[in-house]
Amino acid sequence: MDDERPIFLQVAELIENQIIDGTMPEGAQVASINELAAFHRINPATALKGVARLVDAGLLYKQRGIGMFVADGARARLLAHRREAFSEQYVRPLVAEAAKLAIAPGELAEMIRREADPANDPARLAHLTQKEAGR
Repeated sequence: MDDERPIFLQVAELIENQIIDGTMPEGAQVASINELAAFHRINPATALKGVARLVDAGLLYKQRGIGMFVADGARARLLAHRREAFSEQYVRPLVAEAAKLAIAPGELAEMIRREADPANDPARLAHLTQKEAGR
């Protein structure tokens, strides 16, 4: 947890990240409010507020007397939402700045491809080389 954002939002985001990365697949049971509160050392009301946010968004559902579960389609909805947020937060400003600098879309795409290439990141390249050597 960090001090910059409300804790309930951080709890919700942690669960969202587990849904996105597949550690909490659709249909999986989510830790109880008391378990979340104890694990994160927070007030149960704060944990409930984070989980309730996900229930309200249709990402989790309650089964009375049993617990909370990941809803069908939750991962796809989260990915769509996060991709749109990524575009809004990073891509649109990047494209606007590129336009100011007269960088053509193809040239911008090539710059991104070069940056994403592991050969351009010595630490990443070393990690990949070590990983392949371990095969």
